[in-house]
Amino acid sequence: MKILVPVDGSKHAEEALYTAIEMLKSKDGELFVLTVVPSFESFDLELSAAGREHLKQDFEAKGERVVNRSCDIATGEGVKVHCKAEVSATNIPDAIVAFAEKEQVDLVVIGSRGLSPASRFRMGSVASKVVRHSPCSVYVVKKKA
Repeated sequence: MKILVPVDGSKHAEEALYTAIEMLKSKDGELFVLTVVPSFESFDLELSAAGREHLKQDFEAKGERVVNRSCDIATGEGVKVHCKAEVSATNIPDAIVAFAEKEQVDLVVIGSRGLSPASRFRMGSVASKVVRHSPCSVYVVKKKA
């Protein structure tokens, strides 16, 4: 079984990671940990080229830290894990779905919300879009209270 967990550093993504790890402990399978770094090329930001590059580097460094932390947790739990530090994309849900298709994963385990300040009563837009467009089943995990 191949399970994909998209991570962004949120508590919801962390719960999804632990859920996927527990699923894989009882099955023979692989965990794919992915973070998607936003691409700023198509955005009209009033930043210099140096400012854009600095922002890009900051996002990439954060993405790498988040993935490395998640992969360290999974490895410590004895799970076979593949880490993808970043995929640069203007549309994060599309990048997650494309990765799931490319790697032919069997299940996406995703946090119900990420870091964006969405309403606490709704599923996040990334999770919602992944549920609608994923080529495989999606297990949405809510943060424990």
